[in-house]
Amino acid sequence: MLKTKLHRAIVTHSELEYEGSCAIDGSLLDASGIMEYEQIHIYNINNGERFTTYAIRAEDRSGVISVNGAAAHKADPGDLVIICAYTALEKREAINFKPRLIYLDADNRIERTAHTIPVQAA
Repeated sequence: MLKTKLHRAIVTHSELEYEGSCAIDGSLLDASGIMEYEQIHIYNINNGERFTTYAIRAEDRSGVISVNGAAAHKADPGDLVIICAYTALEKREAINFKPRLIYLDADNRIERTAHTIPVQAA
């Protein structure tokens, strides 16, 4: 199940020589419920790349989204990405579960939050 997502985050850094991970503004980690060292999936809107890494904490309220190590080949500063974390739930838990959906502005600040995605119209 989708646990949480940071929707339309803007990559601020791409550090090939840094130890692999994705540094995320600490206040965004707190708001989303993503834990440091938790596995995350990143979907690059600009180039279609999809990859898995883990989260590390960047300075609170810094707006930092830094794709590091080998993953730096998959995202450049300025790219729009969706960062997701997933969880395993028993069916009885999943029935009423709602993810944390965090929508970001152009400065990687929280614009709004939700727990459901609108139904897609034809």
